[in-house]
Amino acid sequence: MRYELMIPTQIRKAIADNIPVVLPLGVLEYHGEHLCTGVDTLVITETLARLENEVPFIILPAFYYGASSYAVEGPEANGSIHNRPDILYPFASSLFMNLLRIGFRNIHIIVHHQSENFAAGMPTDLSFKLAARQTLFDFIERQSGEGWWGKADAANYYEGHEEGDNPFNWIQAYPLLSDSIQKEYPIDHAGKLETALMMAVCPEGVYMDHFSEDKWYTQTAKDANLEYGEAVLARVKDHLIAKLKPKS
Repeated sequence: MRYELMIPTQIRKAIADNIPVVLPLGVLEYHGEHLCTGVDTLVITETLARLENEVPFIILPAFYYGASSYAVEGPEANGSIHNRPDILYPFASSLFMNLLRIGFRNIHIIVHHQSENFAAGMPTDLSFKLAARQTLFDFIERQSGEGWWGKADAANYYEGHEEGDNPFNWIQAYPLLSDSIQKEYPIDHAGKLETALMMAVCPEGVYMDHFSEDKWYTQTAKDANLEYGEAVLARVKDHLIAKLKPKS
């Protein structure tokens, strides 16, 4: 369900049912001559579109304007748009505070850009993860006052964690391709993996007639095919369903 098309009655029911709210978080970045700039976001949004009938969730309008960096290519005539973390953090903080005040407690941030070492993090996901943590502290303090953790009614805080009652899980961030998927299907930039996945989820963003081997990172794209992309997509769908399905 697209958030921008929801009416208040639907929003209230989603809150009552603790339906996941998903933010596709990405960038606009040069991906060789054969792929469009929105790859890192489109692989998320287009995969989610294929899950709408399998698990209930709300999809927020995608955020395309992360920190692409210019490590691959400069922006001139190549299309990359880079916003620094100091710009991303206040936006993310404001967004998360709004979502918490609305009443959502099951917020998911899905990332693909630079997610090969997600535990360590890269500027885009780190900005949003830090904003999520700090906003949760701010929100809980707004609700319960300073010293909330030290009060007597928080004495079972750690026991609650063991049972899954952890307010710091109200906002979660994770990569589109889990560690296990990446071991089976190695991640790349505009190579075989990304090109094949785009063939499966967004073929209109793939222009193999423009493919060039001039860049080392695109050379494996010549081996991309729809079958490989569909295999990756199947694993990603299973990964996301496990993350988004209601907990028993």
